[in-house]
Amino acid sequence: MTQPLRLGTRGSPLALVQAHMVADALARAHGWAADAIAIVPIRTSGDRIQDRALAEVGGKALWTRELDRALDDGAIDFAVHSMKDIETIRPAEIVIAALLPRADVRDRLIGAERIADLPHGARIGTSSPRRAAQLRRLRPDLATTLFRGNVATRLARLEAGEAEATLLAAAGLDRLGHPEIGHAIPVETMLPAPAQGAVGVETLAARRELRDLIGAIDHAPTRACVMAERALLAALGADCRSPVGALAVAEADGLWLRAEILSEDGALARSAEARFPADDGAAPARLAAALLDSAPPALAALFRG
Repeated sequence: MTQPLRLGTRGSPLALVQAHMVADALARAHGWAADAIAIVPIRTSGDRIQDRALAEVGGKALWTRELDRALDDGAIDFAVHSMKDIETIRPAEIVIAALLPRADVRDRLIGAERIADLPHGARIGTSSPRRAAQLRRLRPDLATTLFRGNVATRLARLEAGEAEATLLAAAGLDRLGHPEIGHAIPVETMLPAPAQGAVGVETLAARRELRDLIGAIDHAPTRACVMAERALLAALGADCRSPVGALAVAEADGLWLRAEILSEDGALARSAEARFPADDGAAPARLAAALLDSAPPALAALFRG
C-alpha cells in the first residue's frame, strides 16, 4: 500500500478535527508514522451554499458529491463523514469501511437552559426539519429561522441577535473543545437525528486491502446501531426534508431502537420502539412499517411519497 494515504474531508473546523481523529486511530492501530496519512480538504457544494435549506438545493448529496467524485477519480483513497450528513442510499461502489466509537448523541440548546425557558414566540436558528418539528411539537409558539454554516458561524449569528436560541449537536461541540456551550436536551425530550454523533470512513468497494486496513478501527457496537438507524430511514423513504428522530442503543442481548416521525410543524407525530437481536436486519423495516401504519394519513403521506 503506497503511502501517504490520502484522506478526503470537508474543510470545516469540525470536519478537520474528525479527519485527524480517523488518521490518529489508524496510525495507532497499525503503528504508522504521523505522516502516513495526508489529509486532503475538499470544498463541497454544501459548504458553498449557505443561504438556503439543503432540501431546496440538492439534499445531503451536497456534503458527499465532491468527495465521492474524488474517490472515483483516485484523487483520494478514503473519505471521512459525519454519518448523519450522508444519504441513506449510497453508491454501490462506495462502502462504509469503519465507524469510530459514537460520541454524545444529544442536541444542545444554546440561548436558554431548557426549552420551557424560551420566551413566547422565540426565534430558533436551525436548518434541521427534525429539530424544527420537535421544537414546535413541544412549543407551538416558537418560530424557526434558517441557520446554516459551521459552528462558529451559527454562534456568531446567535450573538448578533438573529435568533433567541439555536440547537447544535453535543458531539460536534465536544470535538471542537466546547463542552461548556449549551445545555444538553435529554433524548426522551428530543430524539436525535439518525446516526448523530457517529463518524464514518468510506472508500471504494473494490479496494479490498484498504478496506481491511480501515476496518481495524471499526467499532462494532456503533456500526450495529448506526446501520439500524439508517435501515429505518431507508424503510421510511425519508430524505433531508423528513422530520425523523431515531436512536439505537446496544444492549446485552441486542439493540433497542426508538424512532419518531413528525409533520413539519410538529402537529402530527408518531413514535415507536423495538428490541431485537443485532443480526435481525429486517427489524428496523418492521418498526418503520409500524410507525407508518399507526400514523394519520397526512403524516404517513409525507414518507410514503
